Amino acid sequence: MNKICVLSRETIDKIAAGEVVERPSSVVKELTENAIDSGASAVTIEIRGGGIELIRVTDNGSGIEADQIRTAFLRHATSKITSAEDLTRIASLGFRGEALSSICAVSQVELITRPASAISGVRYCIEGGEEKSFEEIGAPEGSTFLIRNLFYNTPARKKFLKSAASEAGLICDLAEHLALSHPDISVRLIVNGQTKLHTSGNNNLRDIIYSIYGRETASCLLKVSAEEEGITISGFIAKPEISRGNRNHENYFINGRYVKSRIIARAIEDGYRSFMMQHRYPFTVLVIEMDPEKVDVNVHPAKMEVRFADSERVYDLLCRLITETLSGRELIPAATASSAREEQAEARREQRERQSSFAGTPEPFEKLRAALLRDGATPYAPRYPKTDGGSRAEMKGGRPALPVHPLPSASPASEERTMDAP
Repeated sequence: MNKICVLSRETIDKIAAGEVVERPSSVVKELTENAIDSGASAVTIEIRGGGIELIRVTDNGSGIEADQIRTAFLRHATSKITSAEDLTRIASLGFRGEALSSICAVSQVELITRPASAISGVRYCIEGGEEKSFEEIGAPEGSTFLIRNLFYNTPARKKFLKSAASEAGLICDLAEHLALSHPDISVRLIVNGQTKLHTSGNNNLRDIIYSIYGRETASCLLKVSAEEEGITISGFIAKPEISRGNRNHENYFINGRYVKSRIIARAIEDGYRSFMMQHRYPFTVLVIEMDPEKVDVNVHPAKMEVRFADSERVYDLLCRLITETLSGRELIPAATASSAREEQAEARREQRERQSSFAGTPEPFEKLRAALLRDGATPYAPRYPKTDGGSRAEMKGGRPALPVHPLPSASPASEERTMDAP
């Protein structure tokens, strides 16, 4: 048996980073949560190469004091909680104090930050957990994190990442959830120099749904609102005509946190059960507010799962709210005059396309046209044999002219009879 030894700090940090930083979207999630906790009203996310080459998260929050920057990158260093009792009433998105230490252990990190009370900011660089530079710099109020070469020192983790497009798609989903959960914050996402998402932060949830999911989904929304025994539910659900084959459009947020909960998903689907086909899932954007002491968010390292103190009450309230909202409503899509005209125009266009596609196809009995098509000739201008004079038959309107035969010459006797007739 090998001897028992204490692991080095570098090994410990990389093992801890594997629990928090699974892929580039994990880095974006942790940094944006810190930005929201700092009181930011605008957050910009920029990525290149799916977030593996570069991740930039900029906010206009409170910033970090110069004497606290080094401490912020230590393990279990946080300003969100101070004791174990605070875990029962967590009101912030982040609280573990593992995000920055885990990120800097597997990447090259550059931080530019300035609090409102400072005249100048600080530029701090740390790579693989080792400090590289700490210098004064001019900077706007807030913080900017630049994460370069993610997993540069852990190639075993890097080779298991998906393609750059797939990783970028996960970050896009995260940015959309961030915008939906905090409509009062302006969220901007830039992918390889192109802006993919930009919300105004006007606190209008319907506008954000429109900008993300489009006009068709936004036109089928039903507003929901309920409050019972300290639980408040608000947001929008879509009519049953808007459905998918998976649960990706079941969006629900608990105290501003995007989570996955079997209780919430079961309540949503049971509420739609009488209005939707089997194996189809609805579209929802639900904001659930409740006492932090009645919900446990310290369940999963990624903070994606929660546990309720009274799950039956949450299930009953949400299921009844959805059922009552859908009951008694006309859920059949309305056909307007403009939509009917568009459908008729589309039908005529498809009919013309079908006719044009079949126009040159010969019928089974048209053996001549089929042979001409095989020879590469145009069936509407067939080839005709030459006449005795060496020229082709004259064509009129695409068809051969009838041959003109000379009349037989009249005999002189017949002509005389014709002239002598009265």
